[in-house]
Amino acid sequence: MALLEISDVSVHFGGVQALQDVNLSVEQGSIHCIIGPNGAGKSTLVNVMTGRLHPDHGQVTFDGNSLIGMQPFDINQQGIARVFQTPAIFPDMSLIDNVAISGLARRDGKFAFNLWQDRRGMSEVLDKAEARLADVGLQDQASTEAQHLSRGDKRRLELAICLASEPRLLLLDEPTAGMSRHETEATIDLLKQIAQRGMTKIVIEHDMHLVFSLADHLSVLHQGQVIANGRPEDVRGDERVVEAYLGGAKQ
Repeated sequence: MALLEISDVSVHFGGVQALQDVNLSVEQGSIHCIIGPNGAGKSTLVNVMTGRLHPDHGQVTFDGNSLIGMQPFDINQQGIARVFQTPAIFPDMSLIDNVAISGLARRDGKFAFNLWQDRRGMSEVLDKAEARLADVGLQDQASTEAQHLSRGDKRRLELAICLASEPRLLLLDEPTAGMSRHETEATIDLLKQIAQRGMTKIVIEHDMHLVFSLADHLSVLHQGQVIANGRPEDVRGDERVVEAYLGGAKQ
């Protein structure tokens, strides 16, 4: 069953067509990877999914409900969380507070709150924040300020922040960008563990090793259009993909 449907979505920036009649269907519980060369429209598509951009025409539905016209925070409250290319964290706050903020926003439906005046349910929120840090292997650094983490650990912290919002769909925009091979392998293992819980994920990625290690379904964007869709092993051999993305030689 499809959890997210993208139908005939097009986006123009002046005279430049960033997306043209894009159609995607993301099955519930799957890991759906989207790849493509620079300028293919991947970031534009993610921004449409999360309400940061409104398409010129087309439809985006989540669990049967339209997301068009909704603001990013409202979409997050619907159950969609995003991990950005550059970690979106609060550097001067501890890891536990970073994650607790997400949990509070999910509970209260807003980010406007006062930690010192509103103690209702804080123990439960902090317990859940600790559990999410444990999920990503950062529980031993819970009191550390986020600015002191390595880049790889900042990505893990952002993932914990997203998980604290209890999403049904997790969007990961190049989750291993800037990581060492060791950090990349650790991230692949982590995402596989999360996948076992049945959470649906869309992964935007350039790392072919990660894509073919994780993907249940693969879509390829090129010049704003989807040129291939299907199982990774099938898409890998598509001549259009080889020419447009893999440099003219099958990997």
